Amino acid sequence: MREISKVADSIKPSGIRKFFDIVSEMPDAISLGVGEPDFETPWHVVDEGIYSLERGKTFYTSNSGLMELRSELCRWYGQKYNVHYDPLKECLITVGGSEGIDLALRALINPGDEVIIPEPCYVSYVPCAALAGGVPVTIDLKNENQFKLTKQELEAAITDKTKVLILSYPNNPTGAVMTREDLLPIADLCKKHDIFVISDEIYSELTYAEKGHFSIGSLPGMKERTIIVNGFSKAYAMTGWRLGYALAPERVAGLMTKIHQFCIMCAPTTSQYAAVEAVKNGDKDIAMMRKSYDERRRFLYKRLMELGMPAFEPMGAFYIFPNIKSFGMSSDEFATRLLKEEQLAVVPGNAFGDSGEGFLRISYAYSIDQLKEALERIERFVSRL
Repeated sequence: MREISKVADSIKPSGIRKFFDIVSEMPDAISLGVGEPDFETPWHVVDEGIYSLERGKTFYTSNSGLMELRSELCRWYGQKYNVHYDPLKECLITVGGSEGIDLALRALINPGDEVIIPEPCYVSYVPCAALAGGVPVTIDLKNENQFKLTKQELEAAITDKTKVLILSYPNNPTGAVMTREDLLPIADLCKKHDIFVISDEIYSELTYAEKGHFSIGSLPGMKERTIIVNGFSKAYAMTGWRLGYALAPERVAGLMTKIHQFCIMCAPTTSQYAAVEAVKNGDKDIAMMRKSYDERRRFLYKRLMELGMPAFEPMGAFYIFPNIKSFGMSSDEFATRLLKEEQLAVVPGNAFGDSGEGFLRISYAYSIDQLKEALERIERFVSRL
């Protein structure tokens, strides 16, 4: 038999799914491992999807997606984040934010181009960069900097082959955010070295600081080199609807749409009609869910500190990233023993890159009762160590 793809064969399975699969076979287990909202999709959004089916709107949309949805998204992003894109030429509806990341990389990368990926980060970035023919160059971010990317770290990683920087803030798995002041020197370096930025803003609506999320694409000279990727899964509790979007300069958006055309055709039509309703009338739903996440965030942060598992206070997403180095175990060993001894699943930090070793990702996209029970199990476990 002829050899299969070396690149695909070399990619490691997701460290998140490993623990998820084990938990699925343990009826008494609690999982704080999967990044999925525990809220149901708001009914008015669901109802609009159902109504579209009842009206027989089950055909393909244009490759780029429903024009009404693209117009609403561009209006919404412009009003909220002062980033202005043309819905006709600079917006694409994708199958989740994950497809947007994949399309952006394939549209930008030539074989051998380097893609800078600050870690810890979402597990798909490195594999997608490699599958696009790029060379992933990771930066190990520091806990003492709250896992923010600094100018010095980025500058040290740039070479004459650098083509793309992937930014993911608010961050999965750490909960870190970057403010306008944090992003200014990063933007200056990207302009100086002619680097594209893929800004994964899937958690933009789950930011707990008073100022809220800031998009790097709104800085002077950055729109023309920034591809913003976002979606409906986290903000609107629509994970299974599989809908995302990308905002990009016309040339890049056109290439992304061309790839999308041949690989996907279009995003799910029913999901797109539901999403129009979400963008138009879903801000109150986001505010309600964000308030609940914020309460859980503060509870979890306080309890982990009391248990000797220090973490910086996460200001975005719905994850906290406690430090477990004082217990003298690797992240894998800690997570595995916690699951076996207390039937509680969390994700070892090294699933998100080498710099995540010595940490755990704990999701608070679960009810406060589940979190209280989970913390009791953690307390029992660490008391025995």
